[in-house]
Amino acid sequence: MRFLGFAIFPFLSILALSVARDSVTTDGRTFTGCLLRLSNPSYPISSAIYFPSNSTYSSVLQSYIRNLRFNESNTPKPQLILTALHESHIQTAIVCAKYHGLQMRIRSGGHDFEGSSYVSDVPFFILDMFNLRSINVSTEDETAWVEVGATVGEVYYRIAEKSNIHGFPTGTCPTVGVGGHFSGGGYGVMARKYGLSIDHIVDARLVDVNGQILDRASMGEDLFWAITGGGASSFGVVLAFKIKLVHVPPTVSIFTVERTYAQNLTDIVHSLLKIVDKLDREVFIKTAINVVNDTHLVEKKTIQATFLGYFLGDPTGLFSLINERFPEMGLRKSDCTEHSWIESIVRWNNFPVGTSVEVLLNRNHPNLQHLKRKSDYLKKPIPKQGLESIFKKMIELETPMLKLFPYGGFMSEIPPSAKPFPHRAGNIVKVEYGTNWDENGIEAANHYINLTRNLYNFMTPFFSKSRGAYLNYRDFDLGINHHGLNSYIEGAAYGIKYFKDNFNRLVQIKTRVDPENFFRNEQSIPIFPSIGSQ
Repeated sequence: MRFLGFAIFPFLSILALSVARDSVTTDGRTFTGCLLRLSNPSYPISSAIYFPSNSTYSSVLQSYIRNLRFNESNTPKPQLILTALHESHIQTAIVCAKYHGLQMRIRSGGHDFEGSSYVSDVPFFILDMFNLRSINVSTEDETAWVEVGATVGEVYYRIAEKSNIHGFPTGTCPTVGVGGHFSGGGYGVMARKYGLSIDHIVDARLVDVNGQILDRASMGEDLFWAITGGGASSFGVVLAFKIKLVHVPPTVSIFTVERTYAQNLTDIVHSLLKIVDKLDREVFIKTAINVVNDTHLVEKKTIQATFLGYFLGDPTGLFSLINERFPEMGLRKSDCTEHSWIESIVRWNNFPVGTSVEVLLNRNHPNLQHLKRKSDYLKKPIPKQGLESIFKKMIELETPMLKLFPYGGFMSEIPPSAKPFPHRAGNIVKVEYGTNWDENGIEAANHYINLTRNLYNFMTPFFSKSRGAYLNYRDFDLGINHHGLNSYIEGAAYGIKYFKDNFNRLVQIKTRVDPENFFRNEQSIPIFPSIGSQ
């Protein structure tokens, strides 16, 4: 039997009838029995299953845990890990998990800041997609099919392998998995020129709650809209995205400039916030603000900002543009370096000069830590007095950092309803609050998380009353869902922050395609309550 040009195995039509009725339990072994009985014999599933008793279970689990907060002895562990080797494994897993009431967590790269792709407080298993990571680039029609287990670095490398005039607008951290990153938006250094990753996704393949494989035509535009910005794990398991490539110039320029508080930093940041969203769309300036040791005063702290500039053009054009529009920073010609597009991705990640672009194929994160992240969208420049108070607060707290990511350009031209991701026009910068630490344990975690919350709360007066948040900076402080009678209300608490006016459309689609709410986590899209449950 064929479906949409992809094989649908005959066993799917009888899966529900084949499960033994006397073995309905959330026990991992019984669930595994279901997987083994119902898997397609042409693609054995046994080699893809890892139990806690397996010697390699821990290494498989830990290999894609990117936040060490969720790699401690008291962290809830999955009853098993299914490292899918074939799409039929995913189909079987969905049917068996539904029947046995075992919760599924879907992991691609593991960069989920709250660990919701590999941690749960109820019995669960991990469906790990890292084996499904093929990338097929076609320069003829300027597209690529990308399986969701691929990383951003692999996507960049495979495009550059085929063409030196094509690229793709997405994040720059090479080890981020495509599955979560694309489906949550996909913001990167070319956002002001080309928008987000989701603005260039033209098709997708998804396994739905019934185990059927759908493409854009068969799933319909509503579901396709939902999985391109609304968090695909609420609606199914995406197998692959088809992306439309964009054109990049032969030369890309980068600069890095550091300034301390004593170097008129308040004036510099204030000036930047007035113009950063209005610069030419080829320009992207990221600002990272940290607390550092004051080199002039022993045992004193000060504020330092690092300005990282990215320009789709040559250094001469970059230097001229910045000094005309943003002279306060004091950019020098020697600050600007010239690269090919693919080399610029390597350099942006602060690898040493001369590092081979093959480093983008390394799936291991180089510097794992415990961390907490929060996000905001700034709509009006912060006054100088406000910046002074923020810097003072940061020195008081010492650890939290701020990162400012520019908006404007093409981002301002896309309607907020075009995709579930609504944060488009009217924003100056996206703000990331972050704290990293090395100590283990709940006391250390609570301490550093509270520092991050403290800074976030302190900044409240500078933001609109309806503060937004970026789904890919997952933040459980916004609320979590227990999926009970109040599921819709609980979901709205975080859902409106992430999706604003698009939230209810997402709920409508979710209710239609997954009416029993199988695909769920602490911040998934809820279903509308039925009349009988009210």
